[in-house]
Amino acid sequence: MNELNKEQLLEMYREPRNREKAFSIIVRENQRAIYYYTRRMVLDHDDADDITQNTFIKAWKGLENFRGESKISTWLHKIAYHESLSFINSQKRVGKVPMEKVEHTLSKSLEADVYYSGDEIQRKLQTAVALLPEKQKAVFIMKYFEEKKYEEMSEITGTSVGALKASFHHAVHKVEDFLKRD
Repeated sequence: MNELNKEQLLEMYREPRNREKAFSIIVRENQRAIYYYTRRMVLDHDDADDITQNTFIKAWKGLENFRGESKISTWLHKIAYHESLSFINSQKRVGKVPMEKVEHTLSKSLEADVYYSGDEIQRKLQTAVALLPEKQKAVFIMKYFEEKKYEEMSEITGTSVGALKASFHHAVHKVEDFLKRD
């Protein structure tokens, strides 16, 4: 979506009779990227689907206050980032997966997921990424899988570029170490 389209969409959204049409365009253009980001963060299809839906619900409620200082996709990623971290933290509090079984559970969860079509190497990479601390995981996903620039990642996470580079560096080493095992 180029800047002119963003301005047109925001203008269209601000007109009550065109609000739903403008928002459906925003959803259509961004839903896939948001889903895959959240899917990589939480692994489970149903959880990613719920987080994606929550992201767009929050966007619908907040779009009126969106100032247009960043791209709409960046703003949506920021919402998805916070929704994903909130979900992960809520799962930790509930104790859904015992920490001593995390690696085995993640691998088996991917194997059993009918929506996952990766091979053994991809499964091992996804497990390595899933074991990263949440913020390192988010940075790794945005940089490695989505090829985002550090400046955009900084807008999304509210973290300095230097700190993001350090997080990515540490994440890469942890993933490499995990992949070298066995």
